[in-house]
Amino acid sequence: MRIGITGHRGLSDAVAAQVREGLAAEVARAAPGSLVGVSCVADGPDSWFARAVLEAGGRLEVVLPADDYRQWLPEWHHAEFDALLAAADTVHRTELAAADERAFMTSSEVMIGQVDRLLAVWDGEPARGFGGAADVVAYAQRVHLPVRVLWPEGAVR
Repeated sequence: MRIGITGHRGLSDAVAAQVREGLAAEVARAAPGSLVGVSCVADGPDSWFARAVLEAGGRLEVVLPADDYRQWLPEWHHAEFDALLAAADTVHRTELAAADERAFMTSSEVMIGQVDRLLAVWDGEPARGFGGAADVVAYAQRVHLPVRVLWPEGAVR
């Protein structure tokens, strides 16, 4: 089973704890020997999912939106980003130079082309910028990819 991830960054600690539990439960449902997680490994749900996949014995593939993607991520996340990138079996690149909204959406389209289903940590609201979780979910639905939304009841961003 190949599973992709999209989700909101900058969640509160309380929401983050619930999301992590939900992601771990989703990963636990997949057979470890056949589980491949595909992620852009941004801070938040992308990396939490990637780490859960690895801890469950699955394989990780990373999609890099742009050559300068690491620089776009918060500095406090660089060590985890580097560790997850090093643990990846495969790294997919968009060949775009600059990390911007176009690159983020392009990387999500690449990811969706690699997976059997998508997990979306999404509050159901419109994207705050092109390539946000709502846009990724909409694209997955247009290409008939199954989407499982994980959002804690009553949670807000």
